[in-house]
Amino acid sequence: MYFLKKALMIFIGSLLVAIGVNVFLVPFELLDGGGLGISLIFHYAMDVKVGLTFLIVSIPIFLLAWKYYRSFFYHGIHGMLFSSLIIDLLYPLHIIGREIVTIPLVSAICGGIVIGTGIGIMLRLDISIGGTDLLAQMIAKKLNVNAGFVIFCVDVLIVTTGSLLIPSIHLVLSFATVLSAGITASLIVSKTRKVKEIIAQLN
Repeated sequence: MYFLKKALMIFIGSLLVAIGVNVFLVPFELLDGGGLGISLIFHYAMDVKVGLTFLIVSIPIFLLAWKYYRSFFYHGIHGMLFSSLIIDLLYPLHIIGREIVTIPLVSAICGGIVIGTGIGIMLRLDISIGGTDLLAQMIAKKLNVNAGFVIFCVDVLIVTTGSLLIPSIHLVLSFATVLSAGITASLIVSKTRKVKEIIAQLN
């Protein structure tokens, strides 16, 4: 039963991430943080597939996880593989993106919320989609610092690097995406933990 629930959460979470990327970010050339942000930078610069690039970017990080932090590897490999696949499968949705939302700021925030919801749903079961977030988790564990802070620093670095390729207004909007995604994912995870604590107290 647990494995069916995990598979369902990976499907729903990956689907939301793919929709967030293709419907809300790609049409306005916006960025997200982490491995997705790197993949989007390569997509805008060289027109390569976002999902495939995300897979390639994640491979060396997962090899490190396999060698040093095996639990991180197992918690992320399925989410990474399925997210990479479904992001590219749903790429045609970028065509209707500008028809659904015509205001870039709204698209940036909506994209962040949808992506954050997908990531948050998976994080509830300790599933990640890998990428640089996985690397940040390993760095945080090694240095004994807050993982959220490390992830935020990495995201800022990636989005700032993207400023070399995208207009400054898109850079500002991309930070709105990163912020809304982070807040949404954090709220979902923290709410889930609170519910579990209440249930534990009742029992």
